[in-house]
Amino acid sequence: MSTLKKISGKDCIKILCNKFGFGVVRQKGSHIILKKETKEGKIGTVVPNHKELKLPTLRSVLKLARIEEEEFVKYQ
Repeated sequence: MSTLKKISGKDCIKILCNKFGFGVVRQKGSHIILKKETKEGKIGTVVPNHKELKLPTLRSVLKLARIEEEEFVKYQ
């Protein structure tokens, strides 16, 4: 079982960009849109730029990004 911790939106974006190859595409309000190119096509996710992301929100971000919780926890 993973031990996901609550983190800020800013920290989540840093991990996704630096460790998983995502790039910031644009921002609308407090929501930052990230994308990356793969052999299978484009993958995108939306990260709210909040002080603290609740665990269900973080899980949704990771699901859209197609990243397993266990992989993400390594960089928290």
